Amino acid sequence: MTGAGDPLIEVEGLVKWFPIDRSRKVQAINGVSFHIRRGESLALVGESGSGKTTTGRCLVRLLEPTAGSVRFAGQDVTAMDLRSFRRLRPRIQMVFQEPYDSLSPRMRIGRQIAEPLRMVPDLSAAERDRRVVEALDMVRLGPSALERYPHQFSAGEQQRIGIARALVTGPDLVVLDEPTSALDVSVRAEILDLLSDLQSRLGLAYLFISHDLTAVRRVSDRVAIMYLGKIVETGETESIFAAPLHPYSRALLSSVLYPDPRQKPPRFLLSGEIPSPIDLPSGCHLRQRCPWAEARCADYPPMERRGPGREVACWRAAEMADAH
Repeated sequence: MTGAGDPLIEVEGLVKWFPIDRSRKVQAINGVSFHIRRGESLALVGESGSGKTTTGRCLVRLLEPTAGSVRFAGQDVTAMDLRSFRRLRPRIQMVFQEPYDSLSPRMRIGRQIAEPLRMVPDLSAAERDRRVVEALDMVRLGPSALERYPHQFSAGEQQRIGIARALVTGPDLVVLDEPTSALDVSVRAEILDLLSDLQSRLGLAYLFISHDLTAVRRVSDRVAIMYLGKIVETGETESIFAAPLHPYSRALLSSVLYPDPRQKPPRFLLSGEIPSPIDLPSGCHLRQRCPWAEARCADYPPMERRGPGREVACWRAAEMADAH
């Protein structure tokens, strides 16, 4: 579902570094900017280590950003103290990658789903119980699940419970961190259908973090592609899949397995290994691996508009467009 109107969340120049010692640090995120409108799904895509999950955790303040800002519904989340953010937190929820690990093995499901409601003020016990049952119903699990424990459910059911826990507070935005990567293929399809249905019914905005490009194409309105802590390309999903304009985007999409081989784009290969985020290359972080690299790539390219809703950080994006 494509959102309209002003952005629900705006991320500007987000930075997150993890110090190792006095002189070294892991540069997980380096100046990430994007926005998501109400009812819209933005996919954050990239290989492991690109900074996707760190970005999502900074949005819900499971991690504190090193620099930059996150504005939610017009309020600067990064400038709030934790008490003020706690009042806003029911409107921003997260679903985690490993469903079983995100649940307490010693706590009954009903109690776990009710936990986030502690952030909602002046809620009666009856209203709390009603919301828990309603959240279970939304993910197609019955009230019989309330008194059971996580180990009594399949992985797909555990992820439905995680989704119910995120929905119980009535959020506007849900951060989905690789929500299907730990599931079997058939179960993945069921969860993706459920997420699409919930978005349509509830008007949810999603930040969909994934390296599964088939899932991304299925549920997202727009895509932001990350490489080594930076977004290198953004645009509408079908536009990027049809004609990626950044060499990294092109390499990533050419690795997708398509049911019909005739749909597969020409292979585009990068050389070497991904550099360490502890010692990032100067200039464009891809230039040591990119077959299109040239002298000016020693300077990092700015994000430039390349059509409606399309932005790319590559000096040779126009040539890449012509190549398509």
